[in-house]
Amino acid sequence: MTDSMFFIESLGSLYSDVQSGEIFPDSKFFVDCIPASPIEDILQEYEKQRPVRGFDLKAFVTNHFVLPAEPASSYLSAHKPIKKHLIDLWDELLRQPGNKGGTLIPLPKAYIVPGGRFREIYYWDSYFTMLGLQVTKRADIIQNIVDNFAYLIDCIGFIPNGNRTYYLGRSQPPFFALMISLLAEENGKEILTRYLPQLEKEYAFWMDGENTLSKPGDVYRRIVKLKDGSILNRFWDDKDSPRPEAYAEDVHIASKASDDPAIVFRHIRAAAESGWDFSSRWFKEENKMETIQTTDLIPVDLNCLLFYMEELLSNIYSSQNKASLSEQFEKRSMNRQRAINNYCWNTEKAFYFDYHFPTAQQTGSFTLAALFPLFFSIATAKQAAGVAAVTESSFLKSGGVVTTLVKTGQQWDMPNGWAPLQWISYKGLKNYHFIPLANKIRQHWMSTNENIYQSNGKMMEKYNVSETQSKAGGGEYPNQDGFGWTNGVYLKFLAEGE
Repeated sequence: MTDSMFFIESLGSLYSDVQSGEIFPDSKFFVDCIPASPIEDILQEYEKQRPVRGFDLKAFVTNHFVLPAEPASSYLSAHKPIKKHLIDLWDELLRQPGNKGGTLIPLPKAYIVPGGRFREIYYWDSYFTMLGLQVTKRADIIQNIVDNFAYLIDCIGFIPNGNRTYYLGRSQPPFFALMISLLAEENGKEILTRYLPQLEKEYAFWMDGENTLSKPGDVYRRIVKLKDGSILNRFWDDKDSPRPEAYAEDVHIASKASDDPAIVFRHIRAAAESGWDFSSRWFKEENKMETIQTTDLIPVDLNCLLFYMEELLSNIYSSQNKASLSEQFEKRSMNRQRAINNYCWNTEKAFYFDYHFPTAQQTGSFTLAALFPLFFSIATAKQAAGVAAVTESSFLKSGGVVTTLVKTGQQWDMPNGWAPLQWISYKGLKNYHFIPLANKIRQHWMSTNENIYQSNGKMMEKYNVSETQSKAGGGEYPNQDGFGWTNGVYLKFLAEGE
């Protein structure tokens, strides 16, 4: 599979000249272009033309590449009721399989894209999109998504951030276990056994190098050995260069940092693997992205997801009468649960925090990642009560729950709210019977979606939940519409009230 892939970095100086020159408003635009002729011919022509006086780089790209299509105007509602719009939108966001060329990694089955500038699948987005597909009886698409991710695991060894070659250094929050659990709800428990080989491979990817950690403080890729011998996970990227889809932005951030640029690039890429790109959660100094320190942190949400993967593997092995394997993974999940509570729970603040392992201290950054232990029933009743109290007093706003408590201009900070975190918060609180608070989150978020939809006929990637009449902002690109996971969570919330 990798032999036939096109890597944008293979364009050499043409790639770096286009991306550093910022000739397109969005850095992702060029890396999604498709070469219109053999790469060797394009590069030869580039070397020939660029010394010529008056050379126009943008015109050269336009002449030698097939440009990405603009987002579909059909995302607009045409004055449909919101539920009807979202059901119809599945077909607008559906992409057919096949080799489209360029950096796109072909998939065997049709898939859903988020919308806007996001012209490919995204890993963790897809789970929340599936929630809406389940409500609207589109188990066929859910099956396709799971099959596509299983295919990627088999071919690449993991599920990349998205099906682009420039995403092959990293994954995203590992929701595959939840995806197959959701599909099993529709098609029966035998689904879990069917995808066991891929689940095992994904787990091996996240735990790669576990046996090489001999003493506390040892790290390798996505794993860290802590002082009591516990092994927990971090976000990582195997590359330490600027992200192709955000080349100029990354170079600019690294130029302001005191660390070596390669270290900064790795931290940036690791934050992209987290899905929270970007948030003060990852910074030493909350208003300075150049102080990013992602790979030094043990994220509470990532480790909760891996707890669930271990728990599911134990249950599948048990159903197969593989007692030894089942016990092994039950022990792993219990050890991880204990470690999450040891390292990420703060009794004084009654909240979960990411853990900065080089200094053996929690970050102190209040974020909605603290709701993941409730979502996966890792917290005790007393811990859940503490998290619920902080959520209600500090995170709950008129439009939903805000992602963090600091306003930095980053899109995964205040005042923005995001669909996946509304769902995680809602379900986590329901798990511990904080029903009124959970319902407030659901109702506030749905009202925000509905009000914006009434005013512009679109569903958005993110929302300003603190000042609901204002637009969400921040980040490296404008707020996108479409939008896969927002649609999915809204439909799931709608079904919760029916």
